[in-house]
Amino acid sequence: MERADFFVLEGSDSRARWKLACQEAERAFLAEERVLVWFDNAEDLAAFDDLLWTFADRSFVPHEPVTSESDWDETPVLLSAGRAPPSAPQVIVNLASSVPPGVDAAQRVVEIVDADAARRQSGRERFKQYRALGVEPVTHKSGAADG
Repeated sequence: MERADFFVLEGSDSRARWKLACQEAERAFLAEERVLVWFDNAEDLAAFDDLLWTFADRSFVPHEPVTSESDWDETPVLLSAGRAPPSAPQVIVNLASSVPPGVDAAQRVVEIVDADAARRQSGRERFKQYRALGVEPVTHKSGAADG
């Protein structure tokens, strides 16, 4: 892994956090990078899947959940809550509470941390874990999810 970007939001609105995740997935897609968005559970994945279709009026980010039928070669953005894609993504957008498996094979990981106490604490732990992997995380502070 070459880079770990931590986006730190002032508020604790999950929707703002997820909207920024949508924007980061879209940026990577437009740069023709393979993306994996990682979640703690299937419920969050389903809610994010819906948001990714509607987060911006003029955006289209082709995506699907990772399943045994997923076609990684045809779908540039995959969503998962436990199943890894058949090949390593270039970018991982992590919305889970722990470091995703296989993160060392990605070129970049995007972490989005808001002011929620539990998410902030787990973000600090992930920050330390990336340092332990030999990557110095870069912190970006933001008042809103406007990128």
